[in-house]
Amino acid sequence: MSPPSPSVSAIVVAAGLGSRFGGERPKQLAPLAGRPVLTHSLLVFEACPDISEIILVLPRDWLEIIVAEAVTPYLSVKPVCVVGGRSRVESTRRGFEASGGDLLLIHDGVRPLISPDLVARVARAARERGAALAAVPVRDTLKKVENRLVGATVDRRLLWQAQTPQGFQRELLARALAGAGTDGATDDIELVQRLGLSAEVVSGSARNLKITTPEDLIMAEALMNHSACFRTGHGYDLHRLAEGRPLWLGGVPVAFERGLLGHSDADVLAHALVDALLGAAGLGDIGEHFPDKDDRWAGASGALLLRESMAKVRAAGWELVNADLTLVGEKPKIGPYRQAMKEALAGALSVAPAAVNVKATTTEGMDAVGRGLALAAYAAVALKNI
Repeated sequence: MSPPSPSVSAIVVAAGLGSRFGGERPKQLAPLAGRPVLTHSLLVFEACPDISEIILVLPRDWLEIIVAEAVTPYLSVKPVCVVGGRSRVESTRRGFEASGGDLLLIHDGVRPLISPDLVARVARAARERGAALAAVPVRDTLKKVENRLVGATVDRRLLWQAQTPQGFQRELLARALAGAGTDGATDDIELVQRLGLSAEVVSGSARNLKITTPEDLIMAEALMNHSACFRTGHGYDLHRLAEGRPLWLGGVPVAFERGLLGHSDADVLAHALVDALLGAAGLGDIGEHFPDKDDRWAGASGALLLRESMAKVRAAGWELVNADLTLVGEKPKIGPYRQAMKEALAGALSVAPAAVNVKATTTEGMDAVGRGLALAAYAAVALKNI
């Protein structure tokens, strides 16, 4: 019997303030394809099945804001968050001390185009070798320059550009961080080199760029849009109104004399959205996944069905871009509840509230909905491949 695989901690270092990037806010929060830069990196590690925990290293003065804007709306499980240090080495050390994995993967939080495949390859190499890093060969001609004059051309054949993630067996990284002469190291592999040891190079990708300047952000946006594949989905639901039932709409209790009749809480907005999500991802419909003959879903909230459905959608390789919902009914009026609905639905989906829109219309009394016998809802969604 083979020994069990070691637990893997991902330490995402995002403790810098990005002085070269400019602006009043850290570059970790710069919008990229509708989400903060840092969020893209975190979602990749969350999607990797071998990662047992995520440690997020953040600047002290921005920690709460970054968590609120880039973490909480998007991740299913909140990472362990720690305050970074004055240097890269100190930030790594604090992330290391908060981690529990036998194998550690350290990644720059502002490399948002990392792929799960590269994460897996670096982890495998570090497990076998002790230390490994992603890197790409230098492609440009290099010149030594003194006083703005070319001194010599550098042979680039043996030169590679270091990237992240960089992986380490725990005992080795502990020795490297405890060793003398950690000052001035610009990446974590350098600490291992100072012990007289080496690391295996894993072929990275030119896509795995680091956001350092606003131009880098433009290139990352172009790369993401170039490779993106989109799908749309449509959902519809209708339930009768009945006496003695609470009314739930969009994950929110609504004050009304009647509620919707159904096996679950009969939240038509949430149910229409579930159908749209499953349809866009090619995963069937709500009845297939949450049949009304299954007691597990008796009285289940629309928010629970949404969380379950979004997990299935993400497991299939898709992420929500936006959702647009329409409630159809004469009463109740949802104006006072609209923002709460957006936030409740977004929370169940682990997306930002701005990605969800809720509106309402009537049928002017022309059918069962118009006569106040039922409520109906339509939902449209757009998904993008992860």
